[in-house]
Amino acid sequence: MRRIPVVFFLVLMLAVYPARADDATVGAKTFIEALANEALQSLTAQDIDRVERRERVRKMMLDKFAFKRIARWVLGRYWRRATEAERDEYMKLFEDMLVIVYADRFANYAGEKLDVGRSETRGENDILVHSKLVRSEGEKSIDVAWRLSAQDNSYKIVDVMVEGLSMGITQQKEFSSVIRQNGNGVQGLLDELKKRIDANS
Repeated sequence: MRRIPVVFFLVLMLAVYPARADDATVGAKTFIEALANEALQSLTAQDIDRVERRERVRKMMLDKFAFKRIARWVLGRYWRRATEAERDEYMKLFEDMLVIVYADRFANYAGEKLDVGRSETRGENDILVHSKLVRSEGEKSIDVAWRLSAQDNSYKIVDVMVEGLSMGITQQKEFSSVIRQNGNGVQGLLDELKKRIDANS
């Protein structure tokens, strides 16, 4: 499952896609198919360098993610405890970290394909799209469920479950652990993010 981070990035693309109130689940399925195709075509190209790939990731993320909502949710209860300056720095560092990590993952893309299956309404404005990540021969496919919010005639992906495990919750637990172990509040997480970014710049 070492390539799951690529899936997570695709899932975290909270892109706007036209929706019709009478067939939201159909539109949600089409959205996931289109998003996956766009990301794979743009970000797995072998004729671009690291800088260009990272810029494409950043542009796609900022254009299509509900980025502030994701970042704030991942920080959890510590968002309320952070100062305004810490929040601003966290948003920038979280963005940079995602750009670096997922651009490099897409550079190592190995031909996985996403088969999108059924979609279902789970609640008001809450849609779940089921899919499978089909890997190379001999490797087990991975179940991926995409959770979308349908609002204002658009879709936004709010989470992904890989083999039943929420990637958003996983990231939230990791950040909480860093903060607790560091003993320096949110600033401890900011210092850790800086180290990760510097190590991969």
